[in-house]
Amino acid sequence: MALPSIAIPSADASTLRAAGRRPAVPCRIALADGRTLTLLGLLRVLPGKRIVGEAEFAGRRVLAKLFVAAGSARHWAQERAGIDALLAAGIPTPAPLLAAQLAGGGHVLATEFLDSAESLAEAWARVADLPAGDARAVAMLEPALAMLGRMHAAGLVQDDLHLGNFLRVGERLLVIDGDGVRAPEQGRPLPPAAAIANLAVLLAQLPVDWDDRPEPLLAAYARGGGRPPAATGELLRETAAVRARRLDDLLAKSVRDCSLFAVRREFDRFVAVVREQAEPLAPLLADPDAAIAAGRLLKDGGTCTVAAVGDCVVKRYNLKSAGHAASRLWRPSRAWHSWREAHRLRFFGIATPAPLALVEERFGPLRRRAWLIVAHCPGPSLLDRLDAAHEPPAAEAAAIVDLFGKLHRLRISHGDLKASNLLWDGERVVLIDLDAMRQHRSAAAHARAWQRDRARLLRNWPAGSALRDWFDRHLPPA
Repeated sequence: MALPSIAIPSADASTLRAAGRRPAVPCRIALADGRTLTLLGLLRVLPGKRIVGEAEFAGRRVLAKLFVAAGSARHWAQERAGIDALLAAGIPTPAPLLAAQLAGGGHVLATEFLDSAESLAEAWARVADLPAGDARAVAMLEPALAMLGRMHAAGLVQDDLHLGNFLRVGERLLVIDGDGVRAPEQGRPLPPAAAIANLAVLLAQLPVDWDDRPEPLLAAYARGGGRPPAATGELLRETAAVRARRLDDLLAKSVRDCSLFAVRREFDRFVAVVREQAEPLAPLLADPDAAIAAGRLLKDGGTCTVAAVGDCVVKRYNLKSAGHAASRLWRPSRAWHSWREAHRLRFFGIATPAPLALVEERFGPLRRRAWLIVAHCPGPSLLDRLDAAHEPPAAEAAAIVDLFGKLHRLRISHGDLKASNLLWDGERVVLIDLDAMRQHRSAAAHARAWQRDRARLLRNWPAGSALRDWFDRHLPPA
C-alpha cells in the first residue's frame, strides 16, 4: 500500500502508552534494528499495554500487534511461542512476518493482513438466534469444533478461547491470538480432563439451549481428532461453571471502565455507557432530564418517568418523598439493578432492549435519582397484541414457550410479569421493566418467585378465556 507523501508523526512505546485509548494514527514507529513500521489504523487498544492495528511494513500491508507496556517482553514472547506452536502442529494461522523490538523499548509482532477475513464471532451473530441444533447454526460452528479437536490432538490449549479467536477466510478457518496458546503436551493428545475443561470454554460461549444439543458439535470435535467424553455430564457441568464465571465477569465489567464500557465516577455522579455509544449519547447523558422533557412521554408515574428520545428510551427513577429518598440512599438504584439484569438477559440470549447507559446522582457513597437509557423497541405489548378469545398465533406461541422455557431453566424471575412488560418485535417476545428481576441460586427460591410470576401473568386475561387457558397449559408448572 503506497502512503501519500505527507509528514507522518513518529511514535514510540512511551508515547503510545501515554495516548491511552486513542493513539494518533497514522504514525511511524522505529524498530531497534533501524527499520520502521507505519501504523495506519486501530483495531483494538488495551490502554498502556497493547495496540492491534493495520500497518505497513517493508511495503507490505500487515496486522501489527504492538506491546508497549514496560514489561511487554513476556507477553511478546508468549505470543511468539503460541504462533510457533500452532505452526509446528500444522494449525492454520496468519503467516508471521515480523517479530522485533521497538527502538526505545517495547515489541512488535506482525502477521499477514487478510482483507476478506471475518471473525467467527461476527459470523455467528447472524445465526445466534436460531434454535439450538439448527442446521445452519451447526454448520457455522462445526469447523471451529473440528479445529479445536485438531489442537487438542496435537497437545495444544487455547486459554483465551472464544469465537473471536477463529478467523474465516473464504472456506478456510484460522486460529489467531497466539498469546493464549500453550503446548503442555505438544505432539501428544491432551489428557481427557484438560481437553474437557478447554472444550467447555468454547461451548460456554453458546446459548444455554445448546447444552441439550451437544451431539453434532461433539461429532465435529471428534472428526478433528478430539476425544469427546463418553458421557456428557462432566462436560456440561464444566460448561455451566465457565458460563457462570463469564457472566460474573461481564456484570463486573458493566460498571467499571474497560474495553466494553466507559465508566466515570465523580463525587456527585456515576455514569456507565456502552463504549461504542459514549459519543453519540454524550449530549443525552450530560442532561437526561432535558432529554426527557424534549422527548415523547410514555409514562409519568410517581416512581418513574419514561420518555422516547430518538432511538432510545430514557427511564428516570424518581424519589417520591423524603422517606423514599432516605430508604434508597445506601442501596444500589433500581436503574443500577435493571442495567445489570439487562446485560444478564442478553448474555443468555434472551431478548430485552439493549442497555446503553446508566446515570446515578450521588453524594459521595449515597445514591439519589437515577436514569436508565435503553434502545427503543417499537413493538406492541402482548396485552395489545393477543386476543383473549383466541390462542396466540403460531409465531407468538413458539416465542412465548421458548422465552419462559429459558427463564425457568435459568431460574430467572421477573417480579412484575404483566403482559404490558412483554413486547412483540415481530420475531421474539422482548422483556422490559427489569427492576425486580432476579436469578435465584436455589430451586426453592425460584419456585416461589415463579409461582407469583405465573399467577400475575395469567391475571392479565379473564378466567376461562381461550388465551388464559392456553398460557396455563404451556407455561412451566408452578
